[in-house]
Parts: sequence; structure tokens; C-alpha cells
Amino acid sequence: MDDFRVFYDESEDILYLTKEGQEAEIEELSPGVNAELDMEGNLIGVEIFHASSLLKDVIKLIENKLQTA
Repeated sequence: MDDFRVFYDESEDILYLTKEGQEAEIEELSPGVNAELDMEGNLIGVEIFHASSLLKDVIKLIENKLQTA
């Protein structure tokens, strides 16, 4: 995962994890979460739609950890 970059589109509320490669296929992992694969089936991206809702518990946990640090 070292070569993945993270982008957040606030206006669309989509979190992207991506790396170099040409997308050939998209697999829906669960509603609102897609995996992007290259021609060899390697993971080159993850899209999380409605990210603020789906990750709200994770965000709260991170905020709490930061406040106690």
C-alpha cells in the first residue's frame, strides 16, 4: 500500500485510494465501495462513495485518539 495515494473529493464525498495503472475493471465490494483493477487483476484503486457517512465511526475514533495524545 506504500505506492497508493489518497484523495478526497469533498463536493462529491468520495474518498479515493489510487496508484499508477490503467483501469480495466471495476468490482463492487459492497454498496458504495468499488475496487479498480488493471488488466492483470491487480488492485490499482478503491473508491468509497458517501465516505463521511461510511467512515464516521473511524473518523470519531481517530479524533478521540488525537485528542488524548
